[in-house]
Amino acid sequence: MSRIGRMPVEIPSGVEVKVDGQTVTVQGPKGTLTQEFHPDMVIALEGNTLTVQRPSDDKKHKALHGLTRSLIANMIEGVTKGYQKNLEISGVGYRAALQGNKLVLSMGFSHPVEFEPEPGIEFEVPAPTRISVKGIDKQLVGETAARIRAVRPPEPYLGKGIRYAGEHIRRKAGKAGKV
Repeated sequence: MSRIGRMPVEIPSGVEVKVDGQTVTVQGPKGTLTQEFHPDMVIALEGNTLTVQRPSDDKKHKALHGLTRSLIANMIEGVTKGYQKNLEISGVGYRAALQGNKLVLSMGFSHPVEFEPEPGIEFEVPAPTRISVKGIDKQLVGETAARIRAVRPPEPYLGKGIRYAGEHIRRKAGKAGKV
C-alpha cells in the first residue's frame, strides 16, 4: 500500500469539497479549484475526510494512488493558505518592477521583458531585486516562477541572473590568467 496514498485527507473548516465521479472541486476562502482524476482511482468523501483507493496492486495504480492523494491535498492547502515562490535577482542593473499587475524585468537585454499574470497568479515586488509569485494552484505558481527564472538563469562564473530564494549556485573559477 502506498504510504502517501493510504493517508486520509483532512478537510479543514471553511473548505467545501465536492466529488462528482472523477472530478473534485475544492472551494475555500482564497478561491475554487477543480481537477479531473484518472478513472481507475476511487475517491470517497466521508464526513470531513477524503480517501483515495486503488483497484489493484498494478504498478500504474500504485503510482496513481499517491499522486491523486497528493494533488487533492495540494488543492485543499491552496484554497486555505495559498502558495508562494520567491525569486532573487543578482547583477548590476538587473531589476524588477510592477506596472499595474504586469511584471517588468530589466535583465541587460536591449528591451524590458514583460510578464502578464495568468488568472489566479499575483506578482509582488517588495524590492527591485526580489519577486514573489503567489496563487492558489501549486503547479501554476511553480510553472510561472520557472518561466521568470528562465529569462536569465544564474550563471556559474559571476552568479548573475534570477534564482529561487535560498537556491545555491555552484560557482566555477574563471580563467587562470598569466603567471
